[in-house]
Amino acid sequence: MQEVLRTNDMVLVSFVRSLLDEAEIPHLVLDNHMSVVEGSLGILARRVLVGDDFVPAARRLLSENGLREQLRPSDA
Repeated sequence: MQEVLRTNDMVLVSFVRSLLDEAEIPHLVLDNHMSVVEGSLGILARRVLVGDDFVPAARRLLSENGLREQLRPSDA
């Protein structure tokens, strides 16, 4: 799995999850519970990971929906 996005913005995470769900791209959001525990201070960002085989499609989808600037640098 590769991290495609990292943010403290819960609305952005929800939007990204919705896009990935609709496109049937498997993904995982890490640190969601840790962000709640830290009291929403914005210290711990949530990370969106996508399976290696789906990374190009996920990056393209997110870019096409105005999130190019939010994407993590590509490993490729």
